[in-house]
Amino acid sequence: MMLSPFRLLALATATLLPALAAHAAPTRPQDVVQAEVLPGWRQADGSHVAALRLTLADQWKTYWRAPGDAGIPPSFDWSGSENLTDVTLHWPAPHVFELNGMRTVGYTRELILPLEIRARNADQPISLRSHVMLGVCRDICVPVDLRIDAVLPVTKQPDPTIRAALAAGPLDAEMAGVTNLRCRVEMIPDGLRVTAAFRAPPLGGHELAVFETPDPAVWVSESDTRREAHGVTATADLVPPPGETLALDRSRLRITLIGDRGAVDMLGCPAG
Repeated sequence: MMLSPFRLLALATATLLPALAAHAAPTRPQDVVQAEVLPGWRQADGSHVAALRLTLADQWKTYWRAPGDAGIPPSFDWSGSENLTDVTLHWPAPHVFELNGMRTVGYTRELILPLEIRARNADQPISLRSHVMLGVCRDICVPVDLRIDAVLPVTKQPDPTIRAALAAGPLDAEMAGVTNLRCRVEMIPDGLRVTAAFRAPPLGGHELAVFETPDPAVWVSESDTRREAHGVTATADLVPPPGETLALDRSRLRITLIGDRGAVDMLGCPAG
């Protein structure tokens, strides 16, 4: 028996920013974003593919996993779930937005975020309970607290909507034709400066390279990204928390090049 998608209300427990009071656009979180779980299907290896669908009010946006200096990073807590050991998020290629001289990275209108879930017992349903914190923004930002409670049945029928969202993810470096990727690392007073150089087909528009480290406590600046005749060069600063030093593992440094026609994911950056 197929279960219909589970519709959820976006419940806000955080205090809205003061600017909301004077803004004429929708200000209640449930007027700005609605959430729905697409229950998905169980794969042959026992993992389960589902998705979180966020529908945003007109002109509002939400953020990618690395939202930029002016964005609000999303967070996910799956600890209340049952028959679940691990969740991997498969983010679709995001877009870059510019407002008042600042760039943020995220999505407008709709985000379908595929979830790859590992079950303790692959023959049993999964009780998916999650606490999701998001930022949704227009001219101002609303912090939104989503509470997800859904049962994912054992069904083998793939969902074409989720499949399309998986296909919309960034291309990996080899598939995209990235070559000659090298990174130069230098010390700065409070951390490290990393300059990446590589060749990649143009993605259109004002391209932006986003740097990420495995440690979310490391602050990463917006990169200075330039495309020239010899390829792309991007420079960003990595700054650890006060009093800590940063030991950069090049193999786990992630660089995502984002343009109007999609994104390219590069994991690992050798010296050069």
